[in-house]
Amino acid sequence: MNTARTSDEESTGARKVAVVTGAGSGIGRAVAVELLTAGWSVALAGRRPEPLAETAAAAPAGGGTALTVRADVSRPEDVAALFGAVRDRFGRLDLLFNNAGTFGPGGVPVEELPYEAWRHVVDTNLNGAFLCAQAAYRQMKEQDPQGGRIINNGSISAHTPRPHSVAYTATKHALTGLTKSLSLDGRRYGIAVGQIDIGNAATDMTAGMQTGALQANGETAPEPVMDVADVARTVRHMAGLPLEANVQFATVMATAMPYVGRG
Repeated sequence: MNTARTSDEESTGARKVAVVTGAGSGIGRAVAVELLTAGWSVALAGRRPEPLAETAAAAPAGGGTALTVRADVSRPEDVAALFGAVRDRFGRLDLLFNNAGTFGPGGVPVEELPYEAWRHVVDTNLNGAFLCAQAAYRQMKEQDPQGGRIINNGSISAHTPRPHSVAYTATKHALTGLTKSLSLDGRRYGIAVGQIDIGNAATDMTAGMQTGALQANGETAPEPVMDVADVARTVRHMAGLPLEANVQFATVMATAMPYVGRG
């Protein structure tokens, strides 16, 4: 176990504990490594153990402690086991980064989208986010000292859709409602809930955007991307605030991407 303290620990006097879902790749990996580097203890959750181990290994020595937990967030029993493992190992929970998600089959018009594909996206992006938020909320309400923070990974699509993205867009709009409702209900227990809406961070999921992405006018055009590390630093800033302060919504995007005025 690493014992060296970094700035986030020194500011609070104790090592903080986070759960990051979808931690095996992309934004989840970047955020997990950022928190570990800052001295947080981080439970890395995902469906495949090997990528989780790679995320843990990517953090520098001398930072926080990583716990890898195989979990499918769409399965209630997996979510219960995840948060039980965190409670048993670390004793409390200060942050949930609710990140696990899927876009679903790309480029499929709504009239051709199979129900099974729709259901998979809803189960992962919405039901999974609810199950993890509910488990985190329960633990934060019951622990002493009470409280904590939940940050939901929304999307630019929580505001403006891309073509052929009905399942993803519907779930991300619903996630905004989840964020607002949890934020309201959590006030009395010191549970701060916010949302980060991310546009064109450079990950495997967005790799094709630089060569060409379908636009609202039917054309295909390359789009700029930003370094995923910029997203991770933003999440760390949100996570590091005292519970008396909350970033309710943050939008972090590639400056020149087609969002403002999209379509």
